[in-house]
Amino acid sequence: MTRTLERHLAVPDLLPAEARVADPERYRQNIVHVEPDGSFSIVALVWLPGQQTPVHDHISWCVVGVYEGEEAEIRYRVEDAAGDEVHLADGQMPDPEDGLRLVRIAEVTNPNGSADGFAPPGDLHRVWNAGEGTAISIHVYGADIRELGSSIRRTYDLPER
Repeated sequence: MTRTLERHLAVPDLLPAEARVADPERYRQNIVHVEPDGSFSIVALVWLPGQQTPVHDHISWCVVGVYEGEEAEIRYRVEDAAGDEVHLADGQMPDPEDGLRLVRIAEVTNPNGSADGFAPPGDLHRVWNAGEGTAISIHVYGADIRELGSSIRRTYDLPER
């Protein structure tokens, strides 16, 4: 599916004007399409320079492609005090009092025209626009984002080890 999305990232007028609208306060999610049965959604995320997500994981699989600009990303895993990897159960929230820490496992730059995919678990990351202009990424989620409001399952306010 990443190759399918990549083929569309070079189409100049792929996104309507309303999907390209930014918010000066934070990155903005603009819903482009939700399949009638709710099986998937297409969302454009619009980022002004320096805007970023918190460290977070997701409610479903996702294929994401950078349509304009570039995005920086740090990927993480969660470890306990003994250094063992931890996967949180549904409904469980990350708690620093439990000795949990974030560990960086990769730092990448996703350039214009690139696409990638992920699925829970193992989808823990922070993303931001590190460029000087607007960045836009197209996300295809395996969920009804209009119904859910966001693709974020939970955020992680944990110290880094």
